Order: sequence, then structure tokens, then C-alpha cells
Amino acid sequence: MSFRIQVAAETNVGMKRPHNEDNFAIVEQHGLYMVADGMGGHASGEIASKMAVDAIAEFFATTAEDTEKTWPYKMDRARGYEENRLVVAIKLANLRIYERAQRDRATRGMGTTLVSLFTLSDGIYIAHVGDSRAYRVRNGQLTQLTEDHSLLNDYIKMRRLTPDEIANFPHKNVITRALGMKEIVKVDTRFEIPEVGDVYVLCSDGLAGPISDAEICEIVSGTSDLEACASQLVARANKNGGPDNITVVLARLVP
Repeated sequence: MSFRIQVAAETNVGMKRPHNEDNFAIVEQHGLYMVADGMGGHASGEIASKMAVDAIAEFFATTAEDTEKTWPYKMDRARGYEENRLVVAIKLANLRIYERAQRDRATRGMGTTLVSLFTLSDGIYIAHVGDSRAYRVRNGQLTQLTEDHSLLNDYIKMRRLTPDEIANFPHKNVITRALGMKEIVKVDTRFEIPEVGDVYVLCSDGLAGPISDAEICEIVSGTSDLEACASQLVARANKNGGPDNITVVLARLVP
């Protein structure tokens, strides 16, 4: 499968928050792209999200240089080497954030969501924890590739909520899984066979919340310039209220 990846990213504080607790990373030499949405008072969410993307990038760098390096977690035999590498990197990031939060009273309770895209010659892995999302836009169709680890999503799965009930759900911002919440974290992964022309959208809920799927699809499908596309998505989230920090990473597969 021969393709290269064009990438663009943008992050914005939004209209309501005093500072930006999101972080993103583009690690092109390892084909790794990440968005993290931090939480916790006094800017500690910003610390958690930065720790997450840094720890994962560092693990990828050290395992690329030394493939015999001992990993901090056992390999899951149901997964291949590269999928394990991604999951172990995220588990390591989780442990670092958790330990820092336990050690330092100022950062107690901090955590972060994470969504990542890892590209290989034979396909793409998506891995996520929390409610930051990955979408794929292919031939004018948008597909959500991740399932939110949130209280709202749990309710939706348990009992069919009406659109009004979803809109007025009182605990929309409660996530049920995040990096740093516990010593061990469960990481969800998905394997994709991409096609040339696909655009993968990684975003925090500050983008996925205010913008409908139809709007995301319309903007991504209708904008050939990826930088302009990222800016338009952020601008639309702000126009729709900008209630949270907004971060998006776009990756397009080209021949």
C-alpha cells in the first residue's frame, strides 16, 4: 500500500474557557498523530495532556531505536507487534500521569483523554481512551471510528434516548475512562484499511460537541486545503458557541 500523508492541525482555547488544556502531537517519522484533552483544575489538565503525548512519542522513539528494549507491560498475544507497541505506549503514559497525580497534591485528580492514529505500510491503527474522537471521511461519507467512553454514551447504549434527552443530558461532560484516573487503563483499538483520498479527523470533544457530523463532513469534503479545513472546523466550533477547548488533527492519504 503506497501512500503518503498530508497533515494539518489547529488548537484553540474556544469562547468560554480561560486557558487551553488540549495538546496534540504530529510525529511524522513514526507515522503517529495524537490529540489529548486534559482535565483537572489549576491548569493540571494541560500538564496531563502534554505528559500523554510526550510519553507516547518518547516510547515510540526508544522502541524504534532499540527493538529489543524491555517493555513495561506484557504483550497481548491477541494483538500484533505494532498494535501492542501503541497500546503499551498509552498504558505507560497513563501510569506516568497517575503517579504524578498521586505524588503531587497540586495535580491530584488530573487526567486526559487521548485519540491516536498510527500509520503502517499495511494499514492504520486507531487507539483511544475517553471521548476524543476519530472520524474518517471517504467519498463524501463520514464514519465515526471511536466510541466515547462517557456517561452519556453509556446511557444511550442502555436505553434509547430521544434527541431532546441527549441535548439536555445533565452530565454530558462526565467521562468514564481517561488516562490518569487509575493505575491501569483499558485502551480500545481499531484497524483500518485506508484508501487514497481518505481524510482522518482526530479531535477533542470541543470540536465534536458543537459541530454536527453533517457539518464536519461538509467542511472536510468541501475544502481541499487541509490547513484551511482545520481553521474552518475550529471557526465553526467557535461560531456554534465554542464551549470548550478545540483541537483537530487532519491526516489525508495521497498517492
